[in-house]
Amino acid sequence: MTESVRNEPRIDPHEILDGIREWVEVETPSADGQAVNVLVDRVQAQVAQLGMTVDRFPGRDGFGDTLRARSPWGGEGPGILVLAHLDTVWDKGTLGRRPFTVDGDRVYGPGIYDMKGGGHLAYYAYRHLVRQGRETPLPITFLFVPEEEVGSPTSRAHIEAAAREARYVLVLEPGRTGNGVVTSRKAWGRFVMTVTGVSAHAGSGHEHGRSAVVELSRQILRIEAMTDYARGITTNVGVIAAGGPGRGNVVPALATAEIDLRAPDEATADEMVGRILALQAIGADVTVTVEGGLNRPPFVRHEGVARLYGLARQAAADLGMDLPETATGGVSDGNFAAALGVPTLDGLGVLGAGAHAEHEHLLFSSLEPRTRLLLRLFESLT
Repeated sequence: MTESVRNEPRIDPHEILDGIREWVEVETPSADGQAVNVLVDRVQAQVAQLGMTVDRFPGRDGFGDTLRARSPWGGEGPGILVLAHLDTVWDKGTLGRRPFTVDGDRVYGPGIYDMKGGGHLAYYAYRHLVRQGRETPLPITFLFVPEEEVGSPTSRAHIEAAAREARYVLVLEPGRTGNGVVTSRKAWGRFVMTVTGVSAHAGSGHEHGRSAVVELSRQILRIEAMTDYARGITTNVGVIAAGGPGRGNVVPALATAEIDLRAPDEATADEMVGRILALQAIGADVTVTVEGGLNRPPFVRHEGVARLYGLARQAAADLGMDLPETATGGVSDGNFAAALGVPTLDGLGVLGAGAHAEHEHLLFSSLEPRTRLLLRLFESLT
């Protein structure tokens, strides 16, 4: 271990917050791999200073690099995999209008809650062990992902490979109300619908046109009607495009829509994927094509998840904390690990609110207790 041992038993929330600020003030929009790699460089240097074995996997398609770091203790067997992503949904320049700000217990900043706060908590907990010369029964591996917010297209293979070698997976996505953690997530499907019609002059030849916008409107109503709250299914058309600027006098011949699907389990997800891909044209003389599929499998609360949650709940109780569990329609890289049958616990990051929203913030009061919980898990899981 290269960092000197400070034998400091106290967990310092102000020191934690300083470290989180350092990460937040490096802006990391998912699609800007160069920007993300500025933070990857910094995190790589920080974990290497702790004596971890570091591997870095180059990104592709404009995305940043994936970073893996492993403890020097615990042997080569299955251990604890810690998952965190370094990218955010926020464009560069967001920090200029929404700087890191402390307002009582709330601390604001782009990506501070989702999920730089959680990633840094885990790093700090590990560093705390190193400072005191303590080791854990199991080896600890960190995997820092560069593009989770857009579906982990280049890092998924690394996530699944690391999960297959793990006994437990801990995911540092934000915690939930009441100090909660996440034990199940829905499957996520992404699709693009393309409608092709026939263009015509909107005034002198309207009857000869076949509007792609009209057809897309009909399809949107059909897609939205697939939502079934009782079955845990939601379908959402979030982005549409058609026509062009200054062309209101043309019957539009092309329209597209992006479709989001959430489903609670594999069978339901397969059913809904089939229904969406099978959509056909409603109107005459138009064509409809749909491309896409599942981006993430469902994170089901299987026996291994339930067992790991029980261990975490006991660890929290030992610290005098409740640890309720919850299910969510949102997805994370934990979906990939849980779908492989590996015991996975999600939502172990900071408490707060506002993921992907202007009021995104963490709660300063959560930093010390959530770090203590991570330390207890690192040292008690066997």
